Amino acid sequence: MILLQSFLCAIAKTIFLLAIFLLSDFAQAQATNANENIKPKSQGAVWAPDNGDGTYKNPILYADYSDPDVVRVGDDFYLTASSFSNFPGLPILHSKDLVNWEIIGHAAIQYPIETFIKPQHGNGIWAPSLRYHNGEFYIYFGDPDYGIFMTKTKNPTGPWEPLKLIRKAKGWIDPCPLWDDDGSAYLVHAWARSRSGIKHILTLNKMNAEGTKILDDGVTVFCDSVKHPTMEGPKLYKRNGYYYIFAPAGGVKPGWQVVLKSKNIYGPYEDRIVLEQGSTNINGPHQGGWIETQTGEDWFIHFQDRYAYGRIVHLQPMKWENDWPAIGVDYDKNGIGEPVSSYKKPNIGKKYPVCNPATNDEFNSAKLGLQWQWQANYNSEWISLKAKKGSLRFYTQPQLPSQKNLFNAAALLLQKFPAPQFIATTKVFLSAKHPGDRAGLIVFGLDYAHVGIIKTETGFKVSQFSCKDADDGTGEEEIDFAVVDNSTINLRVEINSENVAEIIPRLLCSFSYSLDGKSFKRIGKEFIAREGKWVGAKIGIFTTTNRENNQNSFADFDWFRFE
Repeated sequence: MILLQSFLCAIAKTIFLLAIFLLSDFAQAQATNANENIKPKSQGAVWAPDNGDGTYKNPILYADYSDPDVVRVGDDFYLTASSFSNFPGLPILHSKDLVNWEIIGHAAIQYPIETFIKPQHGNGIWAPSLRYHNGEFYIYFGDPDYGIFMTKTKNPTGPWEPLKLIRKAKGWIDPCPLWDDDGSAYLVHAWARSRSGIKHILTLNKMNAEGTKILDDGVTVFCDSVKHPTMEGPKLYKRNGYYYIFAPAGGVKPGWQVVLKSKNIYGPYEDRIVLEQGSTNINGPHQGGWIETQTGEDWFIHFQDRYAYGRIVHLQPMKWENDWPAIGVDYDKNGIGEPVSSYKKPNIGKKYPVCNPATNDEFNSAKLGLQWQWQANYNSEWISLKAKKGSLRFYTQPQLPSQKNLFNAAALLLQKFPAPQFIATTKVFLSAKHPGDRAGLIVFGLDYAHVGIIKTETGFKVSQFSCKDADDGTGEEEIDFAVVDNSTINLRVEINSENVAEIIPRLLCSFSYSLDGKSFKRIGKEFIAREGKWVGAKIGIFTTTNRENNQNSFADFDWFRFE
């Protein structure tokens, strides 16, 4: 008995010591993780619309994918959106269930017009339509200053054919094609009032069968400035012998969704409001596309303009009643649907893993992540992903004293806000040859602010700058600075919303920096993010020099992460 007790005591002592060791090791690991606070909690997206219980919440994309259009090919769904003068443009997103999306490519790598070597804020690629015909994907869009463009491919990841101007015109926007049962091809489009003085007319054109030429000047198929002022974004469909045009009316932020129906493609068309804000907080349920799943369900994807957040994307249930679409839920019992905030996920016959558009970038690849865009056509001399393995080398870009701010800088590497609230952090080493060389982390819009490291006469400093009404040419103001003795620094911005559920958000941006990657120190004042021209606020990185050339100065960005 004594031997047994001794043996049991020895085992208990061993277990106790082992437990102490494991707990100590666990505590040390926790402390290490706490000190590594530059690492986000997740390397994935910071917004997840999939609730994981068979339901989803809106928006399905809490990011600025303006004027979305969607198509299904087999078991796959594809989406594209406006990109204006940001390139690469015409992003291509892919989904298996209409809720979880990822970026797979772009249809417009460069713009074929010389002026786009500089930012053309609000111009360029307006509302596209995406269709699949005869084994090929087609995208049509209108540039309000130049006309109707198209591109196509057999592989949605690319490459896409170079953008082709198929009709030179002023003020033609938001085109959408339809190939009829007899092979005839048509194109419906709206008008930009800023270029044409027209905003409530829809026009139908005949195209060649290949969809590469517009054959006439078009016929007006709808005009009603009283009931539906500002009619735009038409999407043309055919179902059960009826032609349908889905089109938003009443303006982007306060508007509603209209559907037109006719037995003849040239009309006359009956009209019906099918989706409105009603008693919800989803304003202007606007422009989008109808999609049918492989299981026969109907859905409608549209955007909501949330100012600094941009035009975020919602998914609405849809069904057909007496050959009219009923979208959303008729909460007010007035025969008009209203947007849902949460709903049962589409039935697509299978279950697929959760996925989200890319946000983080470790800069370990030979190519930039697909989430990044430039403010104009890209110049390969701006950056290198080969000069230093695992880093993005960003050569300093000239910003002469005559250029008072960064609003018209082409070489800003930016991406969309990915969530209602988030933290973004980057680590940068500045190799500066001259005082004034700088590299930074920026929140960009009509107003912007940034935090960065700057070479001085005696060393380095970290500064926070802001610029109000940048589009009016106002200069930057240095809000705060701190002298540092290190050319490597971690830069961070934390973005929170005071009123995240309200239509007009107030997004507060707080900047900070760290020399050791562990403890961060706030710098400057809180900045209120503001949208850009037809786009939401963006976040990203930049470098500048106050000389006419970069004199071999550069910044190496190790990574860019969200949490």
